[in-house]
Amino acid sequence: MSKRKGKSKRRVKDWRRRFRERDVSSLDAAQSETLQPERVKIPTSRVQSGAQDGGPENQERLEGMVIGLFPGGAVVRAGGEDLLCAIAGTFRAPPGKSALAVGDVVAVALNPPGHLRADKNRDGDRADGVILSRRPRDSALSRPQPGRRRRRGRAEEGTFEKVIAANMEVLLIVASTCQPPPSPGLIDRFCIVAERGEMQPIVALNKIDLAHPDPALLSDLRSGQIATFCCSAKTGTGLQRLLEAITGRRSVLAGASGVGKSTLVNALVPGANLPTRGVRSKDQRGRHVTAAATLHELPGGGIIVDTPGVRELALDMAATELPWYFPELAEYASRCRFNDCTHTHEPCCAVRAAVENGELSPRRYRSYLRILETL
Repeated sequence: MSKRKGKSKRRVKDWRRRFRERDVSSLDAAQSETLQPERVKIPTSRVQSGAQDGGPENQERLEGMVIGLFPGGAVVRAGGEDLLCAIAGTFRAPPGKSALAVGDVVAVALNPPGHLRADKNRDGDRADGVILSRRPRDSALSRPQPGRRRRRGRAEEGTFEKVIAANMEVLLIVASTCQPPPSPGLIDRFCIVAERGEMQPIVALNKIDLAHPDPALLSDLRSGQIATFCCSAKTGTGLQRLLEAITGRRSVLAGASGVGKSTLVNALVPGANLPTRGVRSKDQRGRHVTAAATLHELPGGGIIVDTPGVRELALDMAATELPWYFPELAEYASRCRFNDCTHTHEPCCAVRAAVENGELSPRRYRSYLRILETL
């Protein structure tokens, strides 16, 4: 236990050292002075209240956006500045929710100049401020994560919601035509996550310089009225249309490892210089390179958040909700004999009959069944 605490101290100190030396490349913060363009409204108002000493309630306060996280605190961009902030002891997150995520809008109490705030790690480094609270999230990219947490001195076990990015408008789902091969089922799951998180799903089929997209997959996506772009982050083909679709909006990337998310960010954001790696030659699967969500500013306005790749995505929802995330199935579901039909084995099921008659996509139906088995 003591060894793990020592590692935590070193990690926190390393983050603080790099921040003091202004080596924020590891945070992948935007290089310009302002985070938000005109169309992306993030409050940055300052409120002067009382003296500059005597506790957070009497300190200067402002609001900003979380652009990076580290153990015990976060980097907040507000008023054109990047602030290294600790988390107030009075900060409370809703039960089962991630306390902070990239994209959160938070209230920060600024420390007086020269103030040394010793946090729980006792490193004595200077903190620019303290995060007091965060605004309710308009949207969130999240996934269930089993684990154990401590609340009020008691250990709780169960499935918690891990928020990867907050307050995003677009979920940009990246898949590759090959290396690794596309996973239609994973795309379907991300589309469900987007709808549940109140984001617009957009699919980018990358690596068209290596192979053509699957026509059946394109047909399924477009029949579901999901905006789909075929592009190559390596050659630049199709990137202009994709950039026009996300300019001026808050977007977050999602997809499997190795599909080219970081390469796509490098192509869309000049100077991003994110590290990239090729797929494994043995099994054509991607390698994990991105370790945490990172935020970047698009050249024409708007922001884009890169996230770590995933190979599987669990969904935490009731089985009765699932058909409504397959609109083509829901249309036929109203004709089933039973109102609670699961479309798996019940007699007089209109959905299964439509699949057998070729009126519904067999691939989409198989994807529905695979997801249903995991709920």
